Amino acid sequence: MTQYQLTYLISPDLSERELRELQEKTISLIQGEGGALNEVREPVRKKLAYLIKNRGEAYLATLNFRLQSEKPDSSPAATRKGLANIEKKLKSESQILRYIILSKPAKRIMVTARPSKKPVSPKTKVELKEIGKKLEEILGE
Repeated sequence: MTQYQLTYLISPDLSERELRELQEKTISLIQGEGGALNEVREPVRKKLAYLIKNRGEAYLATLNFRLQSEKPDSSPAATRKGLANIEKKLKSESQILRYIILSKPAKRIMVTARPSKKPVSPKTKVELKEIGKKLEEILGE
């Protein structure tokens, strides 16, 4: 099951009631494609950085959801088809100015193996004279 985030801009011309209805419609659209909502953020009126469809303000709404097809053994192709259906219906909605759907990677926990602590064998002590002899051999003196 893949996690997604839908963020969309809604026309500022809507009343509070129409805004709620549009959000409910969007939620039912996602649920109709086999999606399960994780988080729904209330739309907030924002000033836009540039004009979108001749509007300088819009409502910003965000939904986090999981998507899988109705079949228990849903394939990635079925999920893509459901996502394509959602996008098609969002494009046809005239009150939605822009939208973006992001896939959120599942959080994975990395488990690293710790090195086992092997008992250290006691080393034999080396005399200083022996070290001196080895150094002379190596250096060729």
